[in-house]
Amino acid sequence: MEILTEYGGQLVTAFARTVQLAGLSAVGSLVLGTLLAAMRVSPVWALRTMATVYVNIVRNTPLTLVVLFASFGLAQQLGITLVDPKSPTSITDSSFRLAVLAFSLYTATFVCEAIRAGVNTIPLGQSEAARSLGLGFTQGLRYIVLPQAFRAVIGPLGSILIALIKNTTVASVIGVAEAALLMKEVIENTSALIVVGLIFALGFMCLTLPTGAAFSYMSKKLAVRT
Repeated sequence: MEILTEYGGQLVTAFARTVQLAGLSAVGSLVLGTLLAAMRVSPVWALRTMATVYVNIVRNTPLTLVVLFASFGLAQQLGITLVDPKSPTSITDSSFRLAVLAFSLYTATFVCEAIRAGVNTIPLGQSEAARSLGLGFTQGLRYIVLPQAFRAVIGPLGSILIALIKNTTVASVIGVAEAALLMKEVIENTSALIVVGLIFALGFMCLTLPTGAAFSYMSKKLAVRT
């Protein structure tokens, strides 16, 4: 209880940062993942090839390397910081935004494959009907195929989001002040490894269990009836 009393405020702040990091990364990965999925099912060979190469390379690269590349490769080598260098919080903001970028780029590959699997469940007749109505590939994908595909993969997308929430702990390697970094500091200051570990495990369970339950409910509620 002394740990909660002493670090309670910091715990709330750290987990709020974790939620913010996961939320922004989820939005970014959903947008990019949807675009990649559209490219992978595109009739244009060049688009399919580019998306396939990207997904296969990034998905099979350790997340830690992706995050480190965003921090050291983009920020230190190329000078891409995504912040105003004159800002007094530029270093902190840069680390956070680069972490969001890294998580989005990485998680988008899994979102892409989930959505592509959903697209493959849609009967071919749906696309043929769209073409018979005069809709192009992009219009058919947007108005007919993707809405049904998303309903079919709500469950897998929920699992990806849960994995993303847990993966945010990797951001601590570049100094993002989220839950994992605070846990490391608290353990170093108190040496109460088991107690601190249980507290932070409970904190992540409070994030992931409701998320899983919500997506499970939506998956059943919005399932495509056959």
